[in-house]
Amino acid sequence: MDRQSENVAKRDYYEVLGVQRNASKDDIKKAYRQLAIKYHPDKNPGNKAAEEKFKEATEAYEVLGDDKKRATYDQFGFAGVEGMGQGAHDFSGVFRDFEDIFGDFSGIFDSFFGGSRRRSQSSRSSAHRGSDLRYDLEIEFNEAVFGTTKEISYRRNDTCGACRGTGAAGGGGKTMCPTCSGSGQVRRSSGFFSIATTCPQCNGEGYVINDPCRECRGTGVVEKKRVIKVTIPPGMEDGRRIHIPNQGDGGMNGGPAGDLYVYIHTRAHEYFKRNGNDIYCVIPISIAQASLGGEVLVPTIDGKRVRVKVPSGTQTGKVLRLKSEGVPFVNNNSRRGDMYIELLVEVPERLTPKAKTLLKELAEQIGETESPQPKRLN
Repeated sequence: MDRQSENVAKRDYYEVLGVQRNASKDDIKKAYRQLAIKYHPDKNPGNKAAEEKFKEATEAYEVLGDDKKRATYDQFGFAGVEGMGQGAHDFSGVFRDFEDIFGDFSGIFDSFFGGSRRRSQSSRSSAHRGSDLRYDLEIEFNEAVFGTTKEISYRRNDTCGACRGTGAAGGGGKTMCPTCSGSGQVRRSSGFFSIATTCPQCNGEGYVINDPCRECRGTGVVEKKRVIKVTIPPGMEDGRRIHIPNQGDGGMNGGPAGDLYVYIHTRAHEYFKRNGNDIYCVIPISIAQASLGGEVLVPTIDGKRVRVKVPSGTQTGKVLRLKSEGVPFVNNNSRRGDMYIELLVEVPERLTPKAKTLLKELAEQIGETESPQPKRLN
């Protein structure tokens, strides 16, 4: 078949990629990326038709992905781009753009090559930030309300003093990785593709340690006990955390330390419950107090007792409010929530003969009935 017949048999490059003639460069790149993923030989082993479609799409992208070649093709067609490097035998121009075209599809490379990759050596650094740590601290109810200071002890990875965090004995002894020549990457090929992957010998660091530090066994960190004081502000809620910078695991090779997060857990109180900045409690009163009214002394979270007036005819479940006797606000300790008192009318379980007589007389006076009317539910 002569060259003219071959050109006639070719499909238009825009048709191959499925884009309009006025498509942007990004649209062309996106279209090629989808076709290359779909028809890549590694995903279609032994499928000649898929391989031909892959080559066809690659040839089309080599021309349309290059501004100069695309302009020539638009003006003169296939004849204009003959000899400019496109075709099934030369894909070098396309694959120089490989990282750019497929940069955000790292998962695809994992399936093709069975490993992860690094985009460039500039992203590699020998300094690593230490890990963040969590500490769970249990405190008393009143300590959460009014604040406190606690001393805590925990273990963390600290920078090794013997090797100064380098992992090498004496703080030195590192040599260039022989596998990747210090780049932290090795190139792997599969089919038409050639990409850089993390060096398996040095894990992307670019160097290896000849004589590991005996103190840290080459890790650059050692576990140590640490004791610090933690300030818990008034009004701290159960489940909240306190952020303490630079108190987590130490960094490696001069990297910064991680942070410590102290999670607060509050023990339940015997008499009080908390909802936000408000305090709730239940106070029992007698039948006489409920009927006649009067005053009762109610304990507060501060440890004092406040005189509270009970209205006559009080029923079980009535709630009284004491302003500003609740929990201080974390960001404004001069401001406090309220205290809510639920009154519980207690019926005596044992009565003296005289008390029974008096209650019978009371029942007659208030007109008690043996057939009370049910209360409405709404």
